[in-house]
Amino acid sequence: MPELPEVEGVRHYLDRLLTGRTVTAVTVVRPKIIAHPAPEVFVIRLTGQTFAGVERRAKFLLLRLTDGGTLVLHLRMTGLPLVVPTDAPQKKHTQVILNLDNSTELRYLDQRQFGRFWLLEKNEHDDCTGLAKLGPEPLSRAFGPKKLAAALGGRKCPIKTCLLDQHTVAGIGNIYADEILFAARIKPDRPACALSPAELSRIAREIKQILAAAVAKDCLSISEYDVQHGVEQRDAEKLLVYGRAGEPCVRCGMPLVRTVIGQRSSYYCPHCQH
Repeated sequence: MPELPEVEGVRHYLDRLLTGRTVTAVTVVRPKIIAHPAPEVFVIRLTGQTFAGVERRAKFLLLRLTDGGTLVLHLRMTGLPLVVPTDAPQKKHTQVILNLDNSTELRYLDQRQFGRFWLLEKNEHDDCTGLAKLGPEPLSRAFGPKKLAAALGGRKCPIKTCLLDQHTVAGIGNIYADEILFAARIKPDRPACALSPAELSRIAREIKQILAAAVAKDCLSISEYDVQHGVEQRDAEKLLVYGRAGEPCVRCGMPLVRTVIGQRSSYYCPHCQH
């Protein structure tokens, strides 16, 4: 599943190619991809709309419209939006197509069909996307150790589980949670309530640093290939622990370990992380 840095890279890509463009036609190949409103209403309302810009909230893409509405997209596991010429060959798993006024199309590809679109009108109460329930944005100026401690609320579950909870911190996924905890030298199964203020401070610092570095890299994506590569296949050599069970820790040389926390694979160093 794309995590915050990859989604921010896609946001950067879409903002450059969609801002100022008008939707001339909409084709919904797979109706279940449209979560709100009904697919036929979605087509009618979106046709003729002009994009004002693209924003991100956690793992959600917010495509702002000039009439004040918002087209919300969550990529889930395999979603991929691409802007291509109208005459480009259609790729497999294309689920939604938005024709644009400059002979290009926004094509939404999704092999597993878990991604969803919501079209919200101006001032429409949002009781369907889940955006209102998200925790603090980790790269915002307001986020820090105090925000993290408040969001954790003395919970007894593992800190790894807490970081994956989008109500605690928005946008962190399985891969970056492992990388953050390795950098902060915190074992992923430590109960959140057992962490000291100094440890929480380290985690908050590494959240910002690791996500910011990943965002800076992914926002260099300028082509269809770069976006597709960034979403589907992270540079494994940049990951220090995730997926590296049995390999030597870059800090101490001890073999890294894989465990399962909350039904998710977790990787850590048993010597460096406490």
